[in-house]
Amino acid sequence: MKTLIWNHLPCNDDEAKLLGAALNLHPTVARLLCLRGLRDPDAAARFLSPSMDHLHDPFLLADMGKAVERIERALANKERIAIHGDYDVDGITSTVILRRALEMLGGDVVHFIPERLRDGYGLQPAAIERLHGEGVRLVISVDCGIRGTEAALRARDLGLDLIITDHHEPDGTLPPALAVINPKRHDCSYPDKNLAGVGVALKLVQALCTRADKAKWLPAFVKIAAIGTLADVVPLVGENRVIAKLGLGMLSSGKHTVGLRSLLEASGLTGKTIDGFHVSFLMAPRINAAGRMSSPDIATRLLLAIDEGQLVEARALAQQLNDENTKRQAEEAEIVAQAKKVVESDPSVGAHNVLVVAGQGWHRGVIGIVASKLVDLFNKPAIVLSVENGTGHGSCRSIAAFDMLGALERCADLFDRFGGHKQAAGLTIPAANIAEFRRRINDWANNALDPRDLMRRLRIDAPLPLRSIDGGVVEALTMLGPYGAANPKPVFHAGPVQIVNPLRVIKERHLKMSVRQDGRTFPAIAWRSAERSPMFEQHRANLELAFSVDKNEFNGDTYIELTLADARGFEAR
Repeated sequence: MKTLIWNHLPCNDDEAKLLGAALNLHPTVARLLCLRGLRDPDAAARFLSPSMDHLHDPFLLADMGKAVERIERALANKERIAIHGDYDVDGITSTVILRRALEMLGGDVVHFIPERLRDGYGLQPAAIERLHGEGVRLVISVDCGIRGTEAALRARDLGLDLIITDHHEPDGTLPPALAVINPKRHDCSYPDKNLAGVGVALKLVQALCTRADKAKWLPAFVKIAAIGTLADVVPLVGENRVIAKLGLGMLSSGKHTVGLRSLLEASGLTGKTIDGFHVSFLMAPRINAAGRMSSPDIATRLLLAIDEGQLVEARALAQQLNDENTKRQAEEAEIVAQAKKVVESDPSVGAHNVLVVAGQGWHRGVIGIVASKLVDLFNKPAIVLSVENGTGHGSCRSIAAFDMLGALERCADLFDRFGGHKQAAGLTIPAANIAEFRRRINDWANNALDPRDLMRRLRIDAPLPLRSIDGGVVEALTMLGPYGAANPKPVFHAGPVQIVNPLRVIKERHLKMSVRQDGRTFPAIAWRSAERSPMFEQHRANLELAFSVDKNEFNGDTYIELTLADARGFEAR
């Protein structure tokens, strides 16, 4: 935890009072809704209590009708259908829900998910040829394909129908497929542009279920879609919030297939109330580990397992995910250390606004996580490249103020291929071009970024004295979850407070303490802050906190704990 610039968000107290009175809300929740732009009572009520009815008509998506008609024809004629997925959580969950839906509708369905090191990223001509050779007559891509023009042309040459469903940014021209379903299409008027790949796949499932009069099936697919949606860090508003909120509820309380049950068990979540943290930091890393370290089919087969007779197999697959995740963690830690050393010791890398770091033979399965860690460490956009046989395979992560995909487009002539989003992207580049790429993207970034964009800032939602924290506040805050992009976890401010017990260092990295104000005492934890213990000791009698409020369980007991986002000596204002 490093000291940040605290931005105290202004709020119109009169608007918050009106909203709170209209919906009978806790004042803190009313303020937080107003800060999120939800001042209208109807909009706020929909946000707090999403329902399946809030999902839009899937046929509002361009090409949806054309796609559904072709799939229905394939089902009627018993044609073999292939789902072409992607190797991350979004792509795997997309594959699972669409394959399962088509099988429930009587389809002859197979799936193909490329392996990262063998097949590369996205929809490729070689995969189209392979599926055609296996007797497939209709290919449906999920979470990939929007820039797969070569694959679409090959499908057309082979007489293979291709339906693309994706959520990544399209190129100037759409691939020549039978149908292209993507809310980000420039000619698509769909009201929600921010769906994850699994959200787009869910809309196709919704359309198929609607036409088959099987709407009762949809909640089970929403449950799996919630995992991919939360893992893909899309804005948790609109349909994404509906999917995430309802899906978490079903993950917490519903009856599960043997595969999902085994995943929850392996993640240590059996019998727990599942929240966004559990999905993002316990379930998703295990699913992702399959695609990062070995084969994504391990996770796909696990989530497709529905027969109770597969329990032994499902538990073995879940254990494989645990093992792969352990390997991933070790590999990631080693590369993060190497990349951090390069940034801090080489001015040709670390002195720039965009960090472009390359390493020979770095494991390509973890460089995306490494890029994210560099962004967290240095608050700069980061591009991490693994160089093998003269080619750099890169993962890019950005900060809010920098459009990474837009920057890559200005260097397009240097790449073999690239694609992604404003905040995350991937590329391949001849190793000989890396130095020129570093120079050109930083020339662009120097104009696009203001020095203030690179300053660490912490948004403070509201003051919250410790005397005001009770079970009612905690329960009220749960109404706002799940938290994520566009719906950040609330951060509160209190001071002065005092530390009332000796600081404890946990696992050589974290600080535990108890803090008191006006007679109220709470346990608090400051993650990755062991090096700041002198500051805490210096100001232990007069401390100012920025914190979130959490409800934790230990040995069957439930208690409130403060998670510190930052702390500093209190100054009277």
